[in-house]
Amino acid sequence: MKVVFASTPDQQEKIMELIRQLYSDVFPNYFSDDEIAKFERLNVLHISSSQFEKLDTLKDAFQVITSLQTLISILESESLDEQYIETYYKNISILEQYGLNFPFEFQQFVDLKITGNNELSIYSKAANELLI
Repeated sequence: MKVVFASTPDQQEKIMELIRQLYSDVFPNYFSDDEIAKFERLNVLHISSSQFEKLDTLKDAFQVITSLQTLISILESESLDEQYIETYYKNISILEQYGLNFPFEFQQFVDLKITGNNELSIYSKAANELLI
C-alpha cells in the first residue's frame, strides 16, 4: 500500500503567487509592457483548473513551486553565468511536464540583461504605497 498526500489550496496559491512575482518583479526587468501583455495573451505560465488537477500530489505541487522559485532566483541574479544554463532548462522542463508554458531561451535573458529595460512598467509593484 502506498500513501500519497494531496496538494493543498495553499500550495496552489503559492504557485499563483510565484507566477505573479515573475510577471511583476522579473519580466519588467527584461521586457516592455507590450511584450509582457503579449505573454499574457499567449498564456505564458498560465495555469488552468485542469492543470491544477495534474498537481494532485504534494510532490507535484512542490516540484512546480521549486522550479518557479529557481527560475526567479536565476533571473534575478546579478549576472547570468553559464553555470545556470543546465538548471534553467531542467526547471523549464519540469514546468512543461505540468503544462506550464515558459518559452524563453536562456540566451534571451543574457542578452536582455546586458541592454536592460529601464522603462517604468505597469506590471511592476509600486515602490511605495499611499495610505489613506
